[in-house]
Amino acid sequence: MTPANPFPLNRLRRQWREGRPTFGAIATIPSIQTVQIMARSGLDWIIIDLEHGPIDLGSAHAMITATSGTPCVPLARIAANEPWLAKAPMDIGALGINFPMICSRADAEKAVRSVRYPPRGERLWGPFHAPFRWGVSMPEYMASADDNMICMVTIEHVEAINRIDEIMAVPGIDVAVIGPGDLATSINKHGRVDDPEVMALMARAEAGILKSGVPIGGVARTPDQANQMIDRGYLALALGFDWSLFQRGIAASFEGIKR
Repeated sequence: MTPANPFPLNRLRRQWREGRPTFGAIATIPSIQTVQIMARSGLDWIIIDLEHGPIDLGSAHAMITATSGTPCVPLARIAANEPWLAKAPMDIGALGINFPMICSRADAEKAVRSVRYPPRGERLWGPFHAPFRWGVSMPEYMASADDNMICMVTIEHVEAINRIDEIMAVPGIDVAVIGPGDLATSINKHGRVDDPEVMALMARAEAGILKSGVPIGGVARTPDQANQMIDRGYLALALGFDWSLFQRGIAASFEGIKR
């Protein structure tokens, strides 16, 4: 049986090459229904959060599958920069891994090698379920996996800012995102993402990533902020978490109602 699309097409790569911004959100709630709604609401990508939320691999598999039939690309955020944590999400259909706390060149090299098969990397064979998600045969998946898998690194520690040039010189990074929450925490300014010192560090990270030519991503909390970031060259904008988007939607529903 010949699939309609012989290879999984990662539309994000094409959009970034063309300089077009993409928009996504982070899914922390283990819910098929939530992801179905999000994937059909105009998002280009969804990151399934395996770092902080209560999502196990079984739920993650169902959530990845819930993006089928949409242009939304499922990615997964893992709890640490370890190949064994990246392996299963890729094998169940995620088309990219978000690696946290990349603080050195060695960290970045480890992440890059985790998402690609030998000789380009160290990913082990076993994508038993990924071909089903993408409607391809096992040989077709294997032939295209390296070129379609996204290595997303997160710059979210002061040490990463101090080494931003060496990190961004590593070949194979597909997108680098700035994480303001952990960056603030790393300098003992918990939750103070608008603190001048935190913002100065973010500006240094931004300059280093943009200089490297690697697509840059970050968090946009308002439309005005998103537009400003796009003007500065951002190509991957996270609009929020599932829970924060729900909160904002409920708050908007109350606007103008007499209570």
